[in-house]
Amino acid sequence: MKIFVLLSRVPYPLDKGDKLRAFHQVKELSKRHEIILCALSEGPVSDEARNVLSQYCKHLEIIPLKKYLIPFNILKSFLKGNPLQVGFFYQNEVQKKINQLINEHQPEHIFCQLVRVLEYVKHLNIPITLDYMDALSKGVERRISSANIFYKPVFHLESTRLKAYEQKAFENVTGRSIISIQDRDLINHPDKEQILVVPNGVDTEYFQPQALQADYSLVFTGNMNYPPNVECAEYLAKEIFPELLKKIPGAKLLISGVNPSSSVKALESENITVSGWVKDIRQSYARASIFIAPMRIGTGLQNKLLEAMAMKKPCITSELANNALGAVAGKDILVGQSTAEYVDLIVKLLNDDKLRLELAQNGYSFVHNTYNWAKSTALLEQLMIIGV
Repeated sequence: MKIFVLLSRVPYPLDKGDKLRAFHQVKELSKRHEIILCALSEGPVSDEARNVLSQYCKHLEIIPLKKYLIPFNILKSFLKGNPLQVGFFYQNEVQKKINQLINEHQPEHIFCQLVRVLEYVKHLNIPITLDYMDALSKGVERRISSANIFYKPVFHLESTRLKAYEQKAFENVTGRSIISIQDRDLINHPDKEQILVVPNGVDTEYFQPQALQADYSLVFTGNMNYPPNVECAEYLAKEIFPELLKKIPGAKLLISGVNPSSSVKALESENITVSGWVKDIRQSYARASIFIAPMRIGTGLQNKLLEAMAMKKPCITSELANNALGAVAGKDILVGQSTAEYVDLIVKLLNDDKLRLELAQNGYSFVHNTYNWAKSTALLEQLMIIGV
């Protein structure tokens, strides 16, 4: 089957959750189908990215967004009653190019990741599968409470409009997928159970246990410019870690990931390292005794947890994050809610070698048995085939 894949970002390097998901789905689909990959870009794209992606595509088209048009198109989207992010990613010149590519390649199916790009193709008489990925409207809603006075009304408006747009998008496509049951249940549509849950996988050949000395007690990883990760890093460093130091004065925390915001950089101290981008994120996981992700906002599946578990790191997370993950609390992973709970769990693990090893092994087995890119993409593939 000839599949036209439309993405709001170039899916390489794998430094964001949507890019990681799209990359592995394209890679798996390319084994049995002809892929025309069209990705929008907000900046320059490296030759490495083009070369890596070209391996899996019959045709690769990267369309740059003109930055000076973005504010104007956001305003247009606002006046139309659409979500602001739909306007951010929509440009007339891009529409013309996508129309040209569709006419040239005559795809049998269109695959869109995220509702923000659906505007470009929803009018076409071609079967479309939409990957909601996660419930964007709920993710924005969860940011309202911690936003400043200026952003609160903006996030409230965006959440409301995204909720309506997600509902409308359901009717514009022939197939729908999402990352977890919890996210599916947050989509505001009476037939939301028709949305197929397609979980992420983890590259277990790449993320394997490494025998490195644990220089840090704790590690937290992710894109450190992404608001839920920024909030989590600040909560971890400002509230959890100071209480931990009272009980274990020599504890050390590593915060590792691309594009740390100024507020994340400011967390660095004698006992806290903010590494920024690292060439090999596996070493960040390997250099800590425990992986911790006390997420309080955001939606979707936390890839960082899958990666840490695949590397046999004992993990601590929040109920919010584990709801999407589906691990057995107390067996595969430890789950906390309050600052005091997190501190107690960390101290318990750091003082019990046997428990750390058991938790790491159980988490490792859970990920290997549950999260697999080939299996999850096969579900997506069947959804597309039914829709043709």
